Parts: sequence; C-alpha cells; structure tokens
Amino acid sequence: MRWCILSLLFLARIGLGFQFQTVASVGNDLVVAFGLNYVDIGFLIGLFMAPGLVLAIPAGYWGRYVSDRVMVVFGLSALAAGGAASSLATDSWTIGMGRVFAGIGFLFTSLYFTKMVADWFEGREIATAMSILVMSWPFGIAMGQVGHAWLSQTYGWQVPFQAASVYCLIAALGVFLLYRPPHDLPHADSGKRVIMTAQEWRLIFCAAAAWGVFNAAYVTYLAFGPKVLENHGQSAIAAAGIISIGSWIMIFSGAVCGQIVDRFGGRNTVLVFCMGGAIAALLLLSLPGASFGASMLFGLIGMAPAGVIMAMAGQAMRPQVRAFGMGIFFTVYYAIMLVTPPVAGAILDATGNARGPLWLAMILFATVVPLGIAFQFLKGAPLTGQEKTV
Repeated sequence: MRWCILSLLFLARIGLGFQFQTVASVGNDLVVAFGLNYVDIGFLIGLFMAPGLVLAIPAGYWGRYVSDRVMVVFGLSALAAGGAASSLATDSWTIGMGRVFAGIGFLFTSLYFTKMVADWFEGREIATAMSILVMSWPFGIAMGQVGHAWLSQTYGWQVPFQAASVYCLIAALGVFLLYRPPHDLPHADSGKRVIMTAQEWRLIFCAAAAWGVFNAAYVTYLAFGPKVLENHGQSAIAAAGIISIGSWIMIFSGAVCGQIVDRFGGRNTVLVFCMGGAIAALLLLSLPGASFGASMLFGLIGMAPAGVIMAMAGQAMRPQVRAFGMGIFFTVYYAIMLVTPPVAGAILDATGNARGPLWLAMILFATVVPLGIAFQFLKGAPLTGQEKTV
C-alpha cells in the first residue's frame, strides 16, 4: 500500500516543479515585456519561497488540527490560483503577487508531502522513498524546461503559467480522492503539548541548512546554466533542453542513490562523492562543447543524493512532533532559497558573465558536506538527562 501512496504523491508533487519553473523558462520574455533585469527575474523566482519565512511554522502547527490530505489539497489549489494570477498580469507587480500566492501553496504541499512519506516509510526504506518523492521536483522542472519554452515561443509567455495551473488542479483532485494515512501512525494529541528536544532542534537545523543550500545551488544552475550555453551559441530552446538532461537523469539516479544508502549506509561518503561530481559538472559546463557531458554528470552524480539529504529531516524527529518540526525545517530552507536567486542575478548583472552565478552554486554544493557530517555527529551524541525526560 505504501508504494501506491508514494506513486500518488510523486505524480501530484510534479506540479510543484512544473509551476516553479515558469518564471525561469519565460524569463527572457518577461525582460522584454516588462523591462526587467536579471536581478528582477531572480527576485521573482525567489518570491516563490518567500511565504515560507512567515508561514512554515504556523503551517506545521496547524497539522495538529487539520489532516495532511486537506493541507495538500489546499496547497495544490493555491499553486494553481497563483499561476493563473501571474498569467493574467499586465505588470511585473502582479506576476510577483501571483508568485507569492503560489508560494503559499508550495509551502503547504512541500511540508505535508514530506511528512506523509516520512509517516508511511519511517524505519522502512525511508532514504529510497524520499529519493523517489523529491525526484518529482526535478521531473516537474524538466517538463517545464522543455514544455514551457515551447509553449512560450508558440503561444506566449502566459500559457506556461496556465498549463502548470491545470496540472496542479488535477493533482489536488487526485490527492483528495485517493490519499489515505497509515493506520499505525502515532500522532500528537491536540490537547497535550508535545515539544521537540534540544537534540531534535539541532538536527532539524542541520538537515534544513543542507537541504536549503543543495536546492539553492540546483535552482541557480537551472536559472543561469542556459545563459552559459546561449553565450556559446546555443539557441534558447536547445540550451534549455541540454540543461534539462540533468533533471531527467536524476529522477533515476536519485532512486538508486537512496537504495545504496538504505542498504549499505555511508551517507557522508556518498555526499562527498556526489558534491564533487556536481562541482565538476558546473566547471565542465563552462567549456565549449562539453555541455552535454556536463549535464549528464550533473544528473547522474551531482543531484543523486537529493532524497538522501531530505531523509535527514524524517530521521531528525519523533512522529509526534514531525509536523511542527517540518515547519522549522522549511523556515530555514525558505530563508536560503529566498536569498540565493537575487544574489545570483546580481552577480550576473555585475559581471556580465553567466559563469559567475555558477561559482556561487559550486560554493553552495560544497557546503552540503560539512552539514551532513555535523548531522551524523549530532545524531550520535548522547541525550542529556533533561532531554530524556521531555
């Protein structure tokens, strides 16, 4: 049953990446239509993450009173509404407002999709399950990289937003009709206060920072990698197609990586190897003629540990505090994701060189390794007497 549930959640969660990728895919059109620069495009990309800074903790707390299914259906509906609002915009301000509303939906769905999988797979192939779940994000992004670019050139920049909104509405209906929670799940009693231990706080901050810098580096690659290829003479659609190769490949490499860690352990060894691969891929991308191989390496090795990193969140907390803890997790994640795209855009505007943002991505990828090591150290640290009694 749990694998059927995972399949449902995977298909529904594709809508998150599909909607997120709209601005990055039509960025050049928005620059022309509204007179924006690339800092503005980075800001619009980052706005998708902004609601998480304010709402992640309340969203986690509300999970004590509202079912996971309702939270996800609300989130997918908000993603659809935000995309529709952006498609109707006559100025950049309205696009930004649509992105914020879609970002509210992204927050609720991200938090509760992760919690659902942690609930169903705790102690049972959780790294594999999380790897499969998080691969829905690049799957949706890859769909957008290819599909949005074609839709924008054929029908106008508004249509990619509308297509993503339709997908999110269908996904909301599917979750509402088909999702069921696990029967043996221990849950927090809304009448009894269950608090996180100090160790859980430390672990969740460490896991969130690792997930945040990993995704910030990935988004920087998605947003500015095509510009590097365009500077080498590729057309916009060809550049988007080449960059999307990595996203398609990581759908499969991520599941394999999760299986390796579930069966043999060695999470930090995997992180060192894979982050080295990600950095090497970004270096290769800057070399003329090496773009195809770089994208292959990026997807096969660099992005493979996505689910392994996300699984740290589920391993950091007891089920009774998981909803609230995921709120903390996504607050840190969103803070990192909100800041990074504008910084990357500012680097491009200041240098005029699309390789500049990729150096930022390399630094972020490198940061994942010490955070993974710190998580393992903290996980193995003995509890204090006070923590044992909480």
